[in-house]
Amino acid sequence: MRPTTPGRGSSGHFGAAAQRSRRRRATIAGIVIFALVAVFVVRLVDIQVVQAASLNADAVGKRSISTTVYGDRGEILDANGKVLAATVLRYDITAAPKFAAGYTTKVDGKSVTYTLQQTVDQLAKATGGDSATMYKALTTDKTSLYTMLVKGVDVDAYNRVVKLGITWVYPQRATARTYPDGAVAGNLVGFVGTDGAQAGLEYEYDKCLAGTNGSETYERGLDGVKLPGSTVTTKKAVAGGTLETTINSDLQYQVQQDLNEQVTALGAVSGTAVVVKVSDGSLVAVADSGSVDPNNVSATDTGDLGSKAFTQSYEPGSVFKAMTAASLIDAGLATPTSQATVPDTRTFPFGATIGDAEYHPTEKLTLAGILATSSNVGISYLGEKMSAKQRYEYMQKFGIGTKTEVDFPGEADGILNDYTKWDQLTNYTTMFGQGVASTAVQTASIFQTLANGGVRMPLKLVKACKLADGTVIDAPSETGTRVVSQKAANDVVDMLENTIPEGTLKGMQPISGYNVAAKTGTAQVPGANGKYEAGQYVISVAGIAPAENPQYVVLVTFTKPSTMKTSFAAAPAFREIMSQVLETYRVKPSTTPLTDIPDTW
Repeated sequence: MRPTTPGRGSSGHFGAAAQRSRRRRATIAGIVIFALVAVFVVRLVDIQVVQAASLNADAVGKRSISTTVYGDRGEILDANGKVLAATVLRYDITAAPKFAAGYTTKVDGKSVTYTLQQTVDQLAKATGGDSATMYKALTTDKTSLYTMLVKGVDVDAYNRVVKLGITWVYPQRATARTYPDGAVAGNLVGFVGTDGAQAGLEYEYDKCLAGTNGSETYERGLDGVKLPGSTVTTKKAVAGGTLETTINSDLQYQVQQDLNEQVTALGAVSGTAVVVKVSDGSLVAVADSGSVDPNNVSATDTGDLGSKAFTQSYEPGSVFKAMTAASLIDAGLATPTSQATVPDTRTFPFGATIGDAEYHPTEKLTLAGILATSSNVGISYLGEKMSAKQRYEYMQKFGIGTKTEVDFPGEADGILNDYTKWDQLTNYTTMFGQGVASTAVQTASIFQTLANGGVRMPLKLVKACKLADGTVIDAPSETGTRVVSQKAANDVVDMLENTIPEGTLKGMQPISGYNVAAKTGTAQVPGANGKYEAGQYVISVAGIAPAENPQYVVLVTFTKPSTMKTSFAAAPAFREIMSQVLETYRVKPSTTPLTDIPDTW
């Protein structure tokens, strides 16, 4: 028998056990490692996939700043391309309160450290802002990454801010509206306020002029400093369109000057002047006394913020007789030599009385003489040959009672009640411009129609809007409408040539070298109680030149003059403005003598 070696069996037993133990530990370690890896993988998937969008947004939100890129508002131009309204570069000065602190800079080669208050004081000095307001904006919420310090500073102020080198201050490009000619055409151009377009063409054509804002983002580091090259455009800005008007700004300036001088000389409440190009109805000047300066709106009375030539209706008076005469001739009911026996007053069977402006013995006047002397009585005798319905329809065709095609903000329709509602007196007074109301531009349109051979062109203040991509919109109609025959229109223009040498403008110095056809008007002013205000009038002169080849119409009106109340008081302004128009456009002088139609029979 082989002897047994002591411990051998025990040693093998223990060796096998050790091996099993090591395997268990390795297995457990593997399981633990696998579990840990699995946890990390799950977490990684959760971070990189499940929560990626949210985490990215949070990260970007902490480092990425979004800013507005302004789409510049378009320009408004006069007929010759001169800028009436423009957008200029400005900057909003913003900051990150979270990083706001004092800063160190070099002054004369030496390092100088400023406190936050001293830094804010420097910003206020550079921008013209209020130091206390800025300091409050920077310290109210120290966790904020954005606050506005000063809005709309100019380029010089921007350069001063940049020169300070404050890393937590961020100038952002902005824009502002400016009007280079100030009050010139301010009544027409209008203005833009903090709430957007407020008046005039700025308001009417806001969709044309308004730009579309874009946006861009940039990133900044932990210290709040903008990272170079990190700016990304997220939405492209689009500039607004360019509005081309029919206004001649140089002429507009002269007309406004002349008008304001005469308003002062007459002690009038207000005045208007309208200049129309006969061939196409373009308004080349529309002036109102006391025109608003869009650069300083607060300095203007609220009643002068728009254009009274469009918004204020008035009884035009005797200038309407030209329209009545044209209607009669067109209907075959009168000629320039039609006769009437004319006393200075006329009393009707229904009890009412009308009268001429001045006493005169009974006269034998032709239609030409009635217009020249502006006889209410005379026009009533010839005008009654036409029915109320016919005259009403002619007035409608001339544009009375309906706002013009310009459709200016706040434009009035005028007043033209249905003829079936006229009383017996109104049936006669409408022949000479009472019991009916029109705006200055409507009245000017009557004379454009007569000057244009009886074809009424739609009045226009705007040529077109050109969008940033070159598209042309808002082009007005160029189609005219025949109102009366060419003969009727020409006959009236010929008759109105008598007004200056022989009629109500006798004594006005003629415009050298030009034949002028004109008509005066004097109308009482209705009061709040429905009765006429004693001694208060609207006086006017409307004229056409050259009479034999009409190119331009000029109308001037003055409301409630105090020093001189007859229509002749409007003559100096009319003459001056018409002279300037003819000179501005280098209109060829007349080469034919004045038309001489007999005033009496």
